[in-house]
Amino acid sequence: MCLDYNCIVQKVIFLILPVSLLISGCGLNYSSSNLPTTTPYIITVTLPPAPNPSPTGVFGSPIPIPTTEPVEGITSTQVNVRGEPSTSSAPLGMLGPSTNVQIVGKDPSGYWAQIIFPQSPNGRGWLTLQYIKVKDINAIPVISIASNLEPGHNGIILQQVNIRSGPGTSFNAVGLLNPKDVVALTGKDSSGIWLQIQFTSGPDGRGWVTAAFVKASDVDTLPIVAQTGEVMGTETPTGVQPTITATVIVASSDNDSAQLPAVVITFSPTGSRSLIYTSDVSTPKGDTEDWIQFSPYTREVVASLTCQGNGKVNVELWQNGSVLQNWGHLDCGKTERINVSPGQPYLMHLIAKPHGNDLQDVHYTISIETEQ
Repeated sequence: MCLDYNCIVQKVIFLILPVSLLISGCGLNYSSSNLPTTTPYIITVTLPPAPNPSPTGVFGSPIPIPTTEPVEGITSTQVNVRGEPSTSSAPLGMLGPSTNVQIVGKDPSGYWAQIIFPQSPNGRGWLTLQYIKVKDINAIPVISIASNLEPGHNGIILQQVNIRSGPGTSFNAVGLLNPKDVVALTGKDSSGIWLQIQFTSGPDGRGWVTAAFVKASDVDTLPIVAQTGEVMGTETPTGVQPTITATVIVASSDNDSAQLPAVVITFSPTGSRSLIYTSDVSTPKGDTEDWIQFSPYTREVVASLTCQGNGKVNVELWQNGSVLQNWGHLDCGKTERINVSPGQPYLMHLIAKPHGNDLQDVHYTISIETEQ
């Protein structure tokens, strides 16, 4: 038996051909005028449908259903869901605080979590794991961010860095990556100083970043890619790589103020008990300040601040239009316990500290938590 499309067509032709030969060989002398006028009788054959090819394993293709049960979690604050584990990836949607999520995996760094997100094209989305409360974080399996790459070909960004259209600072910047963004590595230049990454908004879906700002293993096995896109091999010349200075950027304005804070959250024992917010401030140009509002339900909260960049930022606690006297500033790398009144709104005011005329930029993460 043959179910192949071409095979069936050949069998149909094989059956029809002898009939045609028999008629032509009978010696019947019919002129066109003697032929009876009849409606042609056409034989149609229904062939089995050709099988659809299986989708190839490329970045962005549908992700198979996990073989293990998803890990239950709950968001601690409002958070963006992205298509890839990177702040350069466009948001697919947003989840509010105290939203239940099903976690199917985490990236090798343990910073990003992949969740079931029906609104996305492949039913999955990424958000930072620090915004999710889980009972056992170790129960979340580590997964590769790109199904066509080995796990060792994922890189973690160590410092804010531009994505360029080619392997060099002379190429245009096409995007920006922040610390702990995860990228899929697809190649390197002949010197090994620049790494090619998957980047949807870049030329041919690719971009280039400096290797000095990427933590990755098995870089030696990455293919060498020429500027034309041609793969030239895998061997990387030995030698000391030059030190590369990070690009200082101007923080984009988010138009927040004391009257319109960037975040407004009310803590409750049955809802959100913590807030984690990440952003940038810069001076003397760019967005120099941010405002965050929270309302506690306890008499004490714990605030901490981490910073990266070439500048400094201070945090003030405000209430009723003025800085509180019992607590002044929170510096980078510090944690403070703050006495508060339950049910009252408070403002965190983050200010970039100027230092000379050079551009100072700080990428910060502030955390405010209740202890009950």
